[in-house]
Amino acid sequence: MRRVVLATGNAGKLREMRAILAGHGLQVLPQSQFGIAPPPETGDSFAANALLKARHAAAASELPAIADDSGLEVDALGGRPGLHSARFAGEPADDRANNERLMAELDGVPEGRRGARYRCAMAFVQSADDPRPIVAEASWPGRIGLEPRGGGGFGYDPYFVTADGRTAAEMPADEKNRVSHRGQALALLAARMREAGW
Repeated sequence: MRRVVLATGNAGKLREMRAILAGHGLQVLPQSQFGIAPPPETGDSFAANALLKARHAAAASELPAIADDSGLEVDALGGRPGLHSARFAGEPADDRANNERLMAELDGVPEGRRGARYRCAMAFVQSADDPRPIVAEASWPGRIGLEPRGGGGFGYDPYFVTADGRTAAEMPADEKNRVSHRGQALALLAARMREAGW
């Protein structure tokens, strides 16, 4: 099995990404195993941030690396929180505080105007200076509910209502991993990695 560093410190993302990659013959190691701290996310897009994080992890570990950057875009908020989803309520990052701010900003917005989508970009580099990085992106449409439902997932999942009326937090993990923005992007990335000989 080939070793790949997963450039995330988010336990929820690590759990999901390991589950999705389980059948691809890769030994996925968290960057924390190498003492790698995340770099500042200075990119101007999810793809730019994913690539920045992947190159950083590859440089520090001297191994190939996979990274993601993802977030929630809410139509009524002009696409916010977007790139700032993880720290919407400020530092330190906290799911509860982020959701409280989201609900406060959407106070009074009717259900019909609460359209939203999760977006994810995944990047794979064989080395820090890989001239041909592999990038894949996907989105998952939905809307923001009026109250939280479900005990699964993480982040905004209890409020993110999918097309079938369930929140992302009400879905079994294996189903969410198939249909989510991260699941779609990672499946696409894995397919492109195979085409490239991985």
